[in-house]
Amino acid sequence: MRVAEQNRAKAPGNGELLASFRAIIVALNRQILALDAAIQALVDQTHTLRQRIEVCTGMNGIGRLSAAALLATLPELGSMTRRQAASLAGVAPHPNDSGFKKGYRKMRGGRPEVRTILFMPALRAAAGNGEFASFYKRLVANGKKPIAAIAAVMRKIVITLNARLTPNPSLQS
Repeated sequence: MRVAEQNRAKAPGNGELLASFRAIIVALNRQILALDAAIQALVDQTHTLRQRIEVCTGMNGIGRLSAAALLATLPELGSMTRRQAASLAGVAPHPNDSGFKKGYRKMRGGRPEVRTILFMPALRAAAGNGEFASFYKRLVANGKKPIAAIAAVMRKIVITLNARLTPNPSLQS
C-alpha cells in the first residue's frame, strides 16, 4: 500500500491530492514501524521462535523479516518430510503429463504466500556465493530456464530449512 501511495504522489496532475497521499504514507509508515516492533518483541520473548529465526537467518539470502514471515505462514516447518514441506509451501513440481505427452512441471497448490515470501530470498541466494548460487548456476548451465532455476532454489530453501528445523531427538534430554 505504501508503494502504491508513493507512486500516486509522483504521478503528474495530482497537486491538489499530494497532501492526502503524504498523510496516508506517514500513517502507513507509522503502522509498519509499530508492526515491526511488535514482531521483534514477540521474537525476543519467545525462546523457540528466536532459535527458529536464527536457523533461518543462518541461510544465505534469508533475512529477519523473511524468516519471521516464513515461520508465520509455514509454522509446520521441521515436522514434515521434505516432499510434504515442498508441497505445503507450493514449490513442489507437479507433472502436466497425459498419455504420451510430457508437459512442463508446474508449481501449484500449497500456500501461495510462501512462494511470494521465498522469491526475493531465492534471487538473493542465487546471486550470492553459497551453495544455492552454485546450484542455480549449474541448473542454468544445464539448460534450465532462469525462472525455473529460481523456483528450484525456492524448493531447495524450503527443504533445507525443514531439515535444519527438525528437532534432533538425540540432543533432547
